[in-house]
Amino acid sequence: MAPASRSYNERVNAPQPLTAPPRRPIRELPDELISQIAAGEVVERPASVVRELVDNALDAGGTQITVRLQAGGVRLISVEDDGVGILRDELPTALKRHATSKIASLQELEAVDTMGFRGEALAAICSIAEVSILTRTDDGATAHGWLLDGRSGELQPTARTRGTTVEVRELFFATPARRKFLKSESTELAHCIEAVRRHALARPEVGFAIWHDGKLVAQWRAVAPDLAGGEHTLDALRRRLADVLGEDFVEQAVAVNWPADAVPGEAALAGGVQRLQVWGFAGVPDAARSRADWQFAYVNGRFVRDKVITHAARSAYEDVLHGHRQPVYALYVHIDPTRVDVNVHPTKIEVRFRDSREVHQAVRHAVESALAAPRSTAHAVLPTAPALPPTGGLPTAGAPAPEWAPALAPVARQQPLPWQRSAPEIGQRVNDLQALWQPAAPAASFAPVDTVAAPAAAPSPNSLPAPPALPDGEWPLGRAVAQLHGVYILAENAQGLVVVDMHAAHERIVYERLKQQLDAHQVASQPLLIPATFAATPEEVATAESAAPVLAQLGLEIVPFSPKTLAVRAVPTTLSAGDPVALARSVLGELAQHEASTVVQRARNELLATMACHGAVRANRRLTLDEMNALLRQMEVTERSDQCNHGRPTWRQLGMRDLDALFLRGR
Repeated sequence: MAPASRSYNERVNAPQPLTAPPRRPIRELPDELISQIAAGEVVERPASVVRELVDNALDAGGTQITVRLQAGGVRLISVEDDGVGILRDELPTALKRHATSKIASLQELEAVDTMGFRGEALAAICSIAEVSILTRTDDGATAHGWLLDGRSGELQPTARTRGTTVEVRELFFATPARRKFLKSESTELAHCIEAVRRHALARPEVGFAIWHDGKLVAQWRAVAPDLAGGEHTLDALRRRLADVLGEDFVEQAVAVNWPADAVPGEAALAGGVQRLQVWGFAGVPDAARSRADWQFAYVNGRFVRDKVITHAARSAYEDVLHGHRQPVYALYVHIDPTRVDVNVHPTKIEVRFRDSREVHQAVRHAVESALAAPRSTAHAVLPTAPALPPTGGLPTAGAPAPEWAPALAPVARQQPLPWQRSAPEIGQRVNDLQALWQPAAPAASFAPVDTVAAPAAAPSPNSLPAPPALPDGEWPLGRAVAQLHGVYILAENAQGLVVVDMHAAHERIVYERLKQQLDAHQVASQPLLIPATFAATPEEVATAESAAPVLAQLGLEIVPFSPKTLAVRAVPTTLSAGDPVALARSVLGELAQHEASTVVQRARNELLATMACHGAVRANRRLTLDEMNALLRQMEVTERSDQCNHGRPTWRQLGMRDLDALFLRGR
């Protein structure tokens, strides 16, 4: 009997015998296919073409570059410059693969100082689009330029001024499948504008203009420093940054220049090689954004995305930035071309440093130094500030004026005004003020309290003279006039009202002092008269035993008192007024998360921040005017005092215009 016929599914799903694929011969690929493969690496979207053509225009010495686009760059990309142009005999060669005037030997490849150098961009673009070049040199041999058709190779004379215009039409017409991956016209246009903007940030001396469908969409005029008038290169860069990124970026940024004696853009030799330089502008912590979209890094004038520079810049903000906010900056690194490899990516957006550690340290030190100076004293000449007591704490309310209190001017000791004696009206606005700082602890529990002790007989409000204005530059944070709900200090300066978060400000002061002492290996330790004991977990006991040398460096002595008990025998002198048990538990908790042998290097800031938080003056602490003024003076001379250790602001300025707006004055 014949076997039953198999069903269709059984026949289709039955295993098929393995057969080797037909052998194909090894052969060379045609030049056009090679160029199209290269185009897949170089040309991702119209913005890639814009970047390559602007690179060539800058290398040609162009001082005015005009980009014209149609349909987001898909229909037309035209880049025009006023550079040196291309000679007639060299024009056809410019469209061949790996043809360039930038390099001629391996030695020149290892020391590239031009924007373009690979010699494959024009050939790759020509394989996927219609390309024509219109150019004229200024050699005086001819009075006209030459037009080259990239497809036919036809060369004909034409009229134009000195310079070069490269037109790219119908991008991806030869590879229509690539067009399907492009986004909308507005998206592609935005990418093209961003590509030109990155060049504009690096070359303030060059003017840029972008036209789309016959309309001017962006323009940045050339900005050249007036060297004869003593203008610095950073001044020209500041103006270009303001034009491209907006005035807000410049107003909320500090200048970066490292080494301090270096002239930005002018290479200096050190030991026979060009000295590493870092300059630019770094945004203050308050200007940080939720996204890292305003981070511009350049190496020898080339925009790059480099992990070394990004990590170094982020590290400089590590103890002044709040939460996961991203800093904003425009940083320019100048390094000897032989010490950096720019030939590691087809789009030239990545680089490799010979000594990445040196670059990391330079960038971090440059940004840290720029951010260290308190912004309140940026344009002020300060007298010598008084020192806080050795313990780092503040005297209790009602205590006599301490020796470290500043010698206040008579204006600071005048009779308090009515709004200085109590703050019921100001207390109604405390939630609005606290919202500026985003305090860690809820503010609802703070009850209104008198700000300063009132005199026995206060004069009539109408008889009180107006407080005289402070001389410009005397005290940038002004003189204290009140304490609000035991949380904020209110001070008056020449601009108006200064509101200070006293705990955050004092925490930064103590933190910076601890860092200085640890760097100098001079963290003074004070033995406790009676050791403080506490019940410890097995992990805390093990950490205290294994990390004893590290604890000693931090000024702490924590020893086992019993199998389940630890004793704190000594604490840092700066924090002697705090709770030794709470301090010990916090530090041991931090140490347990890191390797003890490297904790000082890897987690020093976190440990010291924890210690400083325990040593700082707490909320609801009543301070005298002398104590408040001493805190303000210390803020003016303490690095990074504008932010606490957690990145929150420590003070805010409310100008007279702000106050007038609250009360509708002048309206």
